[in-house]
Amino acid sequence: MPISENDKAPDFNLQNTKREFVKLSDYEGDRNVVLLFYPLAFSGVCTTELCSIRDNLKIYEAFDAEVIGISIDSFFVQKAFKDSQNLNFQLLSDFNKEAAKSYGVLYEDFFGMKGVAKRSAFVIDKSGVIRYAEILEDSSDIPDFEAIQLTLSELN
Repeated sequence: MPISENDKAPDFNLQNTKREFVKLSDYEGDRNVVLLFYPLAFSGVCTTELCSIRDNLKIYEAFDAEVIGISIDSFFVQKAFKDSQNLNFQLLSDFNKEAAKSYGVLYEDFFGMKGVAKRSAFVIDKSGVIRYAEILEDSSDIPDFEAIQLTLSELN
């Protein structure tokens, strides 16, 4: 079951591209967080989405927000993707699909692949509460970045 606005954000403990473990709760009390689940590294729409964040990261930083991208790809693939696109924010590997399950954002069938994350966006405030939730059924859609930024502006 998907989570929604005003729910406590499920914590996770996932590896980044340096194989370091990152917990959502590490940011609690310190920074707002924008979580972006995306289906697969190196796919066209995912690359467009994450490069848009890369090019506008200063906007999110101005709202005291940490941007984190999450997919089911291994941390090896995430590192290659991050390096190839010069992404300037963290990518985490949800290879075992634990975070995507806890957020209710897994496709049952994505072009014949089981358990791929749906493109989705969550804004989590400094107290760990979800203030914006967008789960897209059509993988070719991009999150509403203006709505995400508006939500962040209201948190500060």
